[in-house]
Amino acid sequence: MFLLHWIFITRGQLQLYLILLLIVFVTVVAPGANDLHFHDGASSVDTVAGDVFFEILDPPELRYTYRIRPAKDFGTTFNETLRFQRARLVPTVPLHSCSDIVNHDDIVGHIALSERGECSFVFKTAKAQQAGARAVIITESVDKWDESLDHLIEMVDDKMELDVNIPAGFLLGRSGATILRTLQRLRKNYAVINLPINMTHVPLSKMNQPPWIAW
Repeated sequence: MFLLHWIFITRGQLQLYLILLLIVFVTVVAPGANDLHFHDGASSVDTVAGDVFFEILDPPELRYTYRIRPAKDFGTTFNETLRFQRARLVPTVPLHSCSDIVNHDDIVGHIALSERGECSFVFKTAKAQQAGARAVIITESVDKWDESLDHLIEMVDDKMELDVNIPAGFLLGRSGATILRTLQRLRKNYAVINLPINMTHVPLSKMNQPPWIAW
């Protein structure tokens, strides 16, 4: 009986059936269901495929998983052969990293943390490399970032033809500001991190995201 029903179905009925099926599918996959954060508009697929995660181990107040967007077309890449275990994330002095970095002794062999502004991303990365950093994370200016406009951005080559051979990534301003202010409050010169960490098969609900990141 079921087969006879499909034999005599009209083209119009078939089209209506397909439209209803499509409506049901779209309703199940509600807008925002696959968004990691509402503010930056990136899906979980984009996050795992293109972005990189790191975790802070110390200080305990910052013990969360953070997301960075790797530089688009300069420097090397964060990959499985380049891993940092219990490395130091060290804010640069000056924080904008647009001149020679004063605290290079603390940065050698570790990861520099710099803020956006004053010069290009490539130049900051070159200065961090010059100071001995093995990677650099750049975030929005602590004093100038606007939460309503805070998002992960694409860091691109400025065509200055600088020789940059370390990876660089961009961190959300609210996370960068929280990390920097917490370290300053605790009078610590660095945070201890693992970078990168594999979050490919971790459900969104299980990610240890910072409480200030909106879902």
